[in-house]
Amino acid sequence: MANTYSNKDNSKSLIAPRPFYGHVLAVAVPIMIQNGITNLVGMLDNLMVGQLSTEAMSGVSIVNQLLFVFYLCIFGGLAGIGIFSAQFWGKKDLKGMQYTMRAKMILAFMITIIGVLVLYIFRTSLIGMFLHEGGDTGDLELTLQHAISYLLVMYAGLLPMAITNVYASTLRETGQTLVPMSAGIIAVFVNLIGNYILIYGKFGAPALGVTGAALATVISRFIEMFIVVSWTHNNPDKNPYIRRCYSSMYIPSDLVFKFIIKGAPLLANEALWSIGTTMLVQCYSVRGLNAVAAFNISNSLANVFNIVFIAMGSATSILLGQELGAGRLDGAKLYALRLTTFSVILSSISGLMLFIIAPVFPDLYNTTDNIKHIALGLLRVNAVCMPLYAFTNSAYFTIRSGGKTFITFLFDSCFCWVVSFPVAFVLSRYTNMPIIWMFLTVQSMDLLKSVIGFIIVMRGKWIHDLTKYAGN
Repeated sequence: MANTYSNKDNSKSLIAPRPFYGHVLAVAVPIMIQNGITNLVGMLDNLMVGQLSTEAMSGVSIVNQLLFVFYLCIFGGLAGIGIFSAQFWGKKDLKGMQYTMRAKMILAFMITIIGVLVLYIFRTSLIGMFLHEGGDTGDLELTLQHAISYLLVMYAGLLPMAITNVYASTLRETGQTLVPMSAGIIAVFVNLIGNYILIYGKFGAPALGVTGAALATVISRFIEMFIVVSWTHNNPDKNPYIRRCYSSMYIPSDLVFKFIIKGAPLLANEALWSIGTTMLVQCYSVRGLNAVAAFNISNSLANVFNIVFIAMGSATSILLGQELGAGRLDGAKLYALRLTTFSVILSSISGLMLFIIAPVFPDLYNTTDNIKHIALGLLRVNAVCMPLYAFTNSAYFTIRSGGKTFITFLFDSCFCWVVSFPVAFVLSRYTNMPIIWMFLTVQSMDLLKSVIGFIIVMRGKWIHDLTKYAGN
């Protein structure tokens, strides 16, 4: 699905013709719907676990923070190769598409094996990093037990999640956004129903608590994988690259080299950024179990509203990749700025809605008033910062679309480790600053990141066609 609007429009205005927005929304809305339903059901899952106890809720939250690192490694590794997929599709190079599918599958298996080993061997130490005495009434040992029970079941869902992302990411890069969306919707409803049955022991099932929540998630992962993989292989007319895709696992050596050169920084970026984000949460956890529980409540609602800038980031990467692959390089900078402007406007509306809803949400949890108060403050910070998140996210995906993955590495994960994490570390260890103000201070560092991103995008050095390889 290649875009031609930027070349037809001679205006240099950031406000594009109406067809431009229709085309962007055609890509972004299915992603928003899938992510929205996923996060909405995730929020309901969180509420269900939150009805058990603060310790159960905190244990699940800690494990999900660790799994977040694995998910981002999968996302980053596949996205590095996906830069090529979007451009190969824009060029209608089916052989190139097969090479990217093979590379994605190999990488997904490698990351999964490493991820399971690390999470199994170091599970107690990793979970323990988030358990600190903070003058609150949480039982740290019970929280640890809940976390380990949840994690031991979640191992089984990591491989199907990785395989699903191999196929779903490729489908999105070729403009097939409805199938991953539909599979995701079905999976999250299976997860929701499974949670209701297995957490509380409904319809004759045993009440498994956090173990039931993990089991429901694993079942939904397998169902989602089956839907996406089977549809792709059963519709070769829409996915012509899938024919004999795995008849061999051959990939031209020069293309492997390109994957590594362009993809390794992106994988390293997602790994280091997710670890950095996890370490930020660890800094906040120094304030005690109250802070862990409050962040869990806040994130479960904020994630529902974050879908706008996240989906717009994915749309930016896909549409700009198709533009560059089709050789329409001249209008790419203006096209990127229009996408960014649109993302900021939509995210500002999303942030306003979050701010309005925020006071009601924490009261839905079975927890203390202090935790509810902290969660409300964190939600308001997220709401105010939403346009800022949108701008930095769009800049990141713009730079990435042209294959400037080392620059994205410096822009994203290096910024997190060099700026955001040191600020959080110092404030958490050497001051008594309240957790809400600490969070606001750390998030405000993205103002500097926005300035850097704007300069990089305007310079235009990210504009490149990556689709040439031997035999091409």
